[in-house]
Amino acid sequence: MRYRNAGSTDLKLSELGLGCWALGGGNYWGDSRPEDEKKLLQTAYNLGINYFDTAELYYDGRSEKALGHAIKDLPRNRIVIGSKLFPTNAYKDKTIDHCEASLQRLDTDYLDIYMLHWPINSKSIRVFTDDESLVEHPPRVEDTVADLLKLRDQGKVRYIGVSNFGKRWMQEFERNNIQITVNQLPYNIFSRAIEYEALPYCVQTGSGIIGYSVLMQGLLTDRYQSIDDIPDQYCRTRHFHQKRSPQNRHGEQGCEEELKKALNKLKTIAQDNELSMSQLSINWAIQNKALTCVLVGTRNPDRLKENVAGASKRLPAEVYQAVNEISRPIKEIMGPQIDYYESPENNRTTFTS
Repeated sequence: MRYRNAGSTDLKLSELGLGCWALGGGNYWGDSRPEDEKKLLQTAYNLGINYFDTAELYYDGRSEKALGHAIKDLPRNRIVIGSKLFPTNAYKDKTIDHCEASLQRLDTDYLDIYMLHWPINSKSIRVFTDDESLVEHPPRVEDTVADLLKLRDQGKVRYIGVSNFGKRWMQEFERNNIQITVNQLPYNIFSRAIEYEALPYCVQTGSGIIGYSVLMQGLLTDRYQSIDDIPDQYCRTRHFHQKRSPQNRHGEQGCEEELKKALNKLKTIAQDNELSMSQLSINWAIQNKALTCVLVGTRNPDRLKENVAGASKRLPAEVYQAVNEISRPIKEIMGPQIDYYESPENNRTTFTS
């Protein structure tokens, strides 16, 4: 396993991190057993993975609690834990209360990285609450930043990060005298919107990038024969037609034909290079030097070993460029919007009021 510095800091993350959304059970990913979760985390650590990512939003804190239990026997000073604060909880002083609740669930004295899960605006908040008073009066950025800095000064948070922030929102935070250590952003072969603006800005300002959804919830693996086999709940992004899933909010036409063509070509490339689709997809993402770490989410130790094997390789330059060219039509259709779940008018990553 290789390690990279998070932006301009000395914090080192493994190139492959474990996304822990699926820990703790729940309807989205299905039930899980504590003993299996503990085995998974031990396997990850033994394979050299040192970054574990969670959030208070995942199963109402059950993911944090499950992660805390699973890492109990691992040396705390050799692992990096990142968790995320939801914008509805980012009001003055409330931020501190929620961080302390996360620490309690994780059974740790500090978080290595504490991130704001989404930008603070009415578009973002409206998705997750029916309380119109919260929508009309979102938290003040300066109050949130002040509380985050207080948590850092108290030693409860080592580094401050954000998630799903476009350039405009990163600048909003930076105007309040805060250095963003990492920005956690969606990134995979079919989701390259950050390449337009967010990624270059992170490089310019010395912020690291943690890429999530690198396997696009199973689409970029060998799990499904075609996109027609993918369950509705995993077809909520702008890549898919608005009628594909009742959970879709974006109202767009998607690019399903382009996805099918690209997938067939990628499968051939993977076979020609003796890689699984997962390994090809992970390898492609890691090859972007602007990324500090990419996340995979699995509850299967054997699948995790396969993913790590993929991360240990490097694609030949001509293969990397071929994958870029295959996915270019999808990149152009998707454009620079990094919020893959909303229409342009409801884009949470650029809206600032």
